[in-house]
Parts: sequence; structure tokens; C-alpha cells
Amino acid sequence: MSELPKQPADPNLIVGFDTADDAGVYRLRDDLALVQTVDFFTPIVDDPYDYGRISALNSINDVWAMAGTPITALAITCFPKTGVDPAILTQIMRGGIETLNQYGVTLIGGHSVDNTQIMFGYSVTGVIDPNKVAKNSGARPGDVVILTKPIGTGVISTGIKKARASDAIVAGSVETMLTPGKYAAEAMREFEVKGATDVTGFALLGHAWEMACASRVTIEIEARAVPLLDGALELATAGILTSGDKTNREYVGADIEIAPAVDSNLVKLLFDPQTAGGMLIAVAADKAEALLGTLRENYPRAQIIGRVSPRGSHSIVVS
Repeated sequence: MSELPKQPADPNLIVGFDTADDAGVYRLRDDLALVQTVDFFTPIVDDPYDYGRISALNSINDVWAMAGTPITALAITCFPKTGVDPAILTQIMRGGIETLNQYGVTLIGGHSVDNTQIMFGYSVTGVIDPNKVAKNSGARPGDVVILTKPIGTGVISTGIKKARASDAIVAGSVETMLTPGKYAAEAMREFEVKGATDVTGFALLGHAWEMACASRVTIEIEARAVPLLDGALELATAGILTSGDKTNREYVGADIEIAPAVDSNLVKLLFDPQTAGGMLIAVAADKAEALLGTLRENYPRAQIIGRVSPRGSHSIVVS
């Protein structure tokens, strides 16, 4: 990307790709902006219907992470013409469109490609008041950091592929992925949150790092406070990891300090890529408990996991 021509400055571009935020935001009027995002990925569960549902929520969540309201979607599909029952694609797309309908998002088209590797997702457009955008650059020293959902979907997905995850563990992971970010977006608007991101492919530490860098602060995370999906720690301890364990560590690099006392297997989960993960919210300390109470009405395992400090020697500190 660094070798590409630079874009001309546009005063209406509120959020672009320079801070690696969840979605772009473009001002149309003083009181109206578009929120735009795209996401698609390979199957992470065995059930095609659930795969479609999760893909839809994973895409929509990027709009909710900005505190926006999603309104339309375009489907993106890679599926082989031969060798795989086309009824599977029907199930995938049925799960997706039912989820879009459930949350008031209108499917207006899409594009498909003949491909041996199945992939599915959506480009989603939403709307927002330009003055109420939650950005990953909005964390401020003194803020408290809240995570709305437990982590561990990546290792559980690998556990599914290796037949090492029980039905109960899989069910818990699917339930978490299918919990929408809609209610977090509503709470962020109510509490006037300015700093937020969702936790997806770059893992909790990767997305926290992006927030810290964009906000020019240090985010301190208490590892034992981070909620975990049932079975995730046991799978990580057994070495059931995704390739993201390595690449996410490389992504953050040396700009992180992890206390020696933190369990190395727990650290694996902190680097575990998530699908349709929770929101990471930075909020003023005097609003934190009230916001947490509101969030727990829909996210019972929401938890305060850290705080924001002035920029120190590292962007992320884990204790």
C-alpha cells in the first residue's frame, strides 16, 4: 500500500484507511454520513446455514463498531461450479439473508466467482451522524476499556477442523458469534462513546494495538480479566491454534510488553483471531460502570479489561 499513489485530500472523508479502522465514514451533509465496509472469509463452522449467518453478522458488525446503523448490503460469493452440492450455497445464502432481514439490512445485489475455495461475506453500507462516530482513534488517557464478548472463536474453529472441539464448545462459540453488535452500538450512542473497535482477525491484542496507535496512547490490559469462551483455553493449551497466532504476533511486533507472570497459553488466546467478535470500547471512567450495566443486558460476559494511559514505551502492556 505504501507504494500506491496518495489520494487527494477530501474534507468529507471522516475515517479512511490510514488508522486501520473498522469501516470508512464519508460525510454527505452536516448531519449525515455514510459508513462503508466489506468482509468475507472461508467457512469456520461445519453447518452452511450457520456459516452464512455468522458471515452476515461479521460484516454488519463493522458498521455497528463505528456506532452506525447498517442499511444495505451486497453479497460476495466464491463457490465452485462443480464438485460441491449447490444446495450448500443455498443454505449459506439463506442464513445470510435471514440475518440481514433480522437486523433491517436490505440486500440489494452482489457478485459471485467460480472458485475452488468457498468464501462468503458482504459489503455493508450504513448511516451515522458525522458528530457521533466512534473511532479507533478516540481512546483518551483515563478511559476504561470494556470488551463485550468472550474470545476464543479462532482456536475453536481450528478445533472443529481437527475434530477436537465438543458439541457444547462449538455451540457456545456459535452463540457468541451470532450475538450482534447492534446493542453495543446503541449503548455507545447513548453514552457518547468516541473510542471503539471490534475484535476480529487481528485478535484482541492486534485491534487494541491499532486503537492505541491511532489514539497515540498506551492501553493496559489485565489478562485475567479477559472473558474466555468455554473450552478455548484447553484447546490453546493443547496447541490447537490458527495461523493467526504467528501472524498477529508479527503484526504487533515489539510494540507490546507482556509480564512474565502471564500464562503463555492465555497469551495465545489474546493473539487468537476472532470472527464476529466483541466490541472493544474506551469510555470515560465516570461512565464505565453505567455503560457496563447497560451492555450486560445483552452481553452478560461484558467485562472491564483494562485502561488507557498516556503514551509510554509500548502501545500495549499486558499484566
